[in-house]
Amino acid sequence: MSLKIRPHLLWEYNVSTFNFEKGAAIVIERVIERGNLKEWREVVTHYGKEKVIQIANLSKQLSKRDKDFATLFVHSGFIAL
Repeated sequence: MSLKIRPHLLWEYNVSTFNFEKGAAIVIERVIERGNLKEWREVVTHYGKEKVIQIANLSKQLSKRDKDFATLFVHSGFIAL
């Protein structure tokens, strides 16, 4: 299954053959770092709030600021709008 995110977020991968389940951490990290509101909603809807927060907190790629923002944002009302 493919997610509706801009292909350039996964610039080094072929999005048409990318495994979005196995590559969940890559997708979530990229959306946290560079995604827009629509992509955040797509990722949270597809993977779920808990998985997004878990991957963000375990990430070695994301800064503490990005991790804190992800947790705050996922629990905010902006995702549901």
